[in-house]
Amino acid sequence: MSNDTFSPQGKFTPPKESPWSLSTRRIVTAGVLAGLTILMAYIPFIGYIPLPTPAGAATTEHLPVIVGSVLEGPLVGMITGFFFGLTSFLRAGSPLFKDPLIAFLPRILIGLTSWLAFAALQRTNRTAASALAGAVGSATNTVFVLGLGFLRGYLTWGFIVLIIPQAVVEAIAAAIVITLIVRSYEAVRGRLARARETRPRDTLPY
Repeated sequence: MSNDTFSPQGKFTPPKESPWSLSTRRIVTAGVLAGLTILMAYIPFIGYIPLPTPAGAATTEHLPVIVGSVLEGPLVGMITGFFFGLTSFLRAGSPLFKDPLIAFLPRILIGLTSWLAFAALQRTNRTAASALAGAVGSATNTVFVLGLGFLRGYLTWGFIVLIIPQAVVEAIAAAIVITLIVRSYEAVRGRLARARETRPRDTLPY
């Protein structure tokens, strides 16, 4: 029997579950998103899109991390973030990301901060909550990477200032993409939860 429910208006409501638990579904989801993160990192022009900017590329690797935290809770997001950090560390071409603290910590924190942002608004407006989660998750990656890079002597304030415009664009893009993904997921899941079998069980092919 499904735990999925609907409001009197027919709106899909996901089953209640502790965000800090790791169910079989969440473990599988984390594995899928971790695999996607690894693929995005090593397929050209997917996880890192080359741009003629001081950063050298636009990052999309944080998107699976945010999706995992929004849809399945902070642990799934943080596990996916660990693999984001791992790929960043293994393929690092600069001392900045050869530093394990910078490669891993900001990426793991994406899973926590984006979930906190989503949880703060989800009961009021899930669309706004999704957008906020996308923007906060993207900003977490940027702020912590640049901040730690400066504190550990890899970056200068002048370079950080040049990165800010791209960081703002990436945050806006993440807000839009995460909103679209979450709304699409909930629409599909809602339709599946509503579906009813119209044929007798003994005549179904499964």
